[in-house]
Order: sequence, then structure tokens, then C-alpha cells
Amino acid sequence: QVQLVESGGGSVQAGGSLRLSCAASPFIDSHYCMAWFRQAPGKEREGVAAIRFGGGSTYYADSVKGRFTISQDNAKNTLYLQMNSLKPEDSAMYYCAADYSCGSWPRAGFRYWGQGTQVTVSS
Repeated sequence: QVQLVESGGGSVQAGGSLRLSCAASPFIDSHYCMAWFRQAPGKEREGVAAIRFGGGSTYYADSVKGRFTISQDNAKNTLYLQMNSLKPEDSAMYYCAADYSCGSWPRAGFRYWGQGTQVTVSS
């Protein structure tokens, strides 16, 4: 059973930056796919970015390309999402997710989920 704990959310003004972290336990094997999703009130959960935890392929939603960067620290078993040039439409609850592969990306069919961290961007 994989447990995921997000942190780093908060309130920022448009144009600002935040870095989200997701601590995973127990140890995440390199074949896992880890991802960030977000869900705004009244909207469906959408994929933001994904990465194969062993390194290599990354995937981004068109809406965040060039602004967000997904990365990992294998030694710390931690996933990150660096969010720059934030916009009010980026406001949402952000969730960390993990699965045995990235096959379901960008659909929200991942096996393991964190509780989420709130990001609010004001104009």
C-alpha cells in the first residue's frame, strides 16, 4: 500500500510561484508512474503532469507546458511540482497520484492518491 502526502500549497498572486511536494512511502520503485492532478470546484479532476519515477518520460497538460515542471528525488522518495507564472485559473486542489504505469495518464485512473493541497491564485 502506497501512501502519498502532499505539501506546499498556499495562496499567491498571479505571476507568482509555488513548489508542491509529495512524500511517498514505502519506497517507490523505479517502474512507478507518479503524477499531479488538480480539481477546481465544479470541475472534473484533470491531469497536470506525470513522470516515470525511474526518470525519463514526462508528460504535461497543454495548459501548464512551459510554466510547470515535474521532478523527483529518488533518494528522498519525493515528487515535486514547480509552478511558475501562476494564473487564477490554476487555482484548485492539487493531488499527488501513483500507479504501476503511466498508461492511464491523463485520466484520473491512478491507483494511489494523496489527500490534496490547496492552491489559490489571486488576480
